[in-house]
Amino acid sequence: MSTYEVSSIATVVGGHTSVLDDHQGGVRSIIRLHEEYPLETLQGIEEFSHLTVTWRFHLARPEDVQLHARSPRGDARWPATGTFVHRNHRRPNQLAISCPRLLGVDGRDLLVTDLDAVEGSPVIDLAPYFEQMGPRGPVRQPAWPGEMLDPSYWSDARDRPAGGEAP
Repeated sequence: MSTYEVSSIATVVGGHTSVLDDHQGGVRSIIRLHEEYPLETLQGIEEFSHLTVTWRFHLARPEDVQLHARSPRGDARWPATGTFVHRNHRRPNQLAISCPRLLGVDGRDLLVTDLDAVEGSPVIDLAPYFEQMGPRGPVRQPAWPGEMLDPSYWSDARDRPAGGEAP
């Protein structure tokens, strides 16, 4: 097995303050580029509506990794699926990819919304989202991701039930 050392290029500032399964929408946060990267590394990014952001589940622990099939969210309504069929922190490298909307750029700060990372998450990489780099051809998936995520995952955080994180 090969190992690779990577360093974060930015940090998530603001936005979600705790890990929750749903109500990720409408929350603004900042992706703050680290100072060792010149500002010109962001030149032209404001022309794009969305970003592709690779970030680390920094609140996860190595012992959270689960290398076995299990039902999503522990819900028996959905089939047991393998580790690489889930999109959560139980993956070996505890990495995530999100496509937030880019609202603006202010120096090293990229103001985004709909980023499902929490405050302090290290950003490993970012790039503008190119439509041409998205899926080719029809997209196929089983019913359970839609049942699990629609409409609750991206519903507005202001609609979160009492006791949930405040936006």
